[in-house]
Amino acid sequence: MSVVATIRDSLTRNLRTSGIYIAFVAIVALFAILTDGLSLGPTNLTNLVLQYSYILILAIGMVMVIIAGHIDLSVGSVVALVGAVSATLVVRQGMPWWVGVVAGLLVGVAIGAWQGFWVAFVGIPAFITTLAGMLLFRGLTFLVLNNVSLSPFGSPYTEIAAGFSNGLLGGQGYDLFTLVVFGIAVAGYAVSQWRARAARQAYQQAVEGIPQFALKILVVGAVVMAFAWQLANSRGLPIVLIILAVLIIAYTLVTTRTVFGRHVYALGGNKTAAALSGVKVKWVNFGVMLNMGVLASVAGIVFSSRSNAAQPAAGNMFELDAIAACFIGGASVSGGVGKVGGAMVGGLIMAVMSNGMQLLSVETAFQQVVKGLVLLLAVAFDIYNKRRSGSVR
Repeated sequence: MSVVATIRDSLTRNLRTSGIYIAFVAIVALFAILTDGLSLGPTNLTNLVLQYSYILILAIGMVMVIIAGHIDLSVGSVVALVGAVSATLVVRQGMPWWVGVVAGLLVGVAIGAWQGFWVAFVGIPAFITTLAGMLLFRGLTFLVLNNVSLSPFGSPYTEIAAGFSNGLLGGQGYDLFTLVVFGIAVAGYAVSQWRARAARQAYQQAVEGIPQFALKILVVGAVVMAFAWQLANSRGLPIVLIILAVLIIAYTLVTTRTVFGRHVYALGGNKTAAALSGVKVKWVNFGVMLNMGVLASVAGIVFSSRSNAAQPAAGNMFELDAIAACFIGGASVSGGVGKVGGAMVGGLIMAVMSNGMQLLSVETAFQQVVKGLVLLLAVAFDIYNKRRSGSVR
């Protein structure tokens, strides 16, 4: 098989996944051209990471909820409530910054357990439970804040989302530490891909040839290091990017290498079959909702740190951005399908579009129209692929 035929086969083998990456590259290139390269500048890329990190954190939890066959409409309100509780302790009560962080995480655990109880053990659909939660937690936010904003948190709380690791290894006009960290990440990616390829060979599965494999690693490595170079020439490595990277790696392993992860996919694929095969459906549902509460609290801490304030209206529409990121990234509306990596790409597509339209001074109303159309097309593409494969009639 020729190189061209191999590449074409790898792209069409999973059209939905391939299409996401192609669309992402096309969107990045489009806005780079329209903004005369400004969208790919060091300062803008750094701001992109800082401004949309909390949406990506929410998308990690949301994709697991969607894979399990549920939806969570309350995460935006949870973000607001977590920020309100943290601000009350740190700003109003004058407690140390870490007390606000711990309290915010505990609020997320409590909310996740609360909603998990109603979904898993009472049997109320997640859509209804989290719709009620959206109203409940928003109301509690207003009560905690007494309808006023609280600020500022001050350092080091604000360093969570606005801090940088810069100058640890020196560098002439750039941050060497950032390049080293990303270089290690690229090396780790290459090793993991090689081991995955070897594992498929051991099971006598088809794999790409060495030239195609090497080309893929080189392309990914070049893109990642180009991004690292831009960050290194701005303010260095954002702390929030480290947090996000740890979460991505951890939850990729959870969804692909653990029993719980396999049970989440089984539950979303066929709940009855999962129960008959020994999956503890109630506890898996509870775990998924609990996890979403925890990650929503992490996003709430990051967002309040970024804005250096807690506001009653914080987190408005965040749930829709997170849900859109998951569906654009390949999650199925019927459950059982989706990946953390896909949700991250979907979130980045939303982020690049929003950021690019802001750089072009596009009206907010039109930005919402574009986002809505992209989400609709992504779901339509999912349904089209299912019908083409015969899974939907």
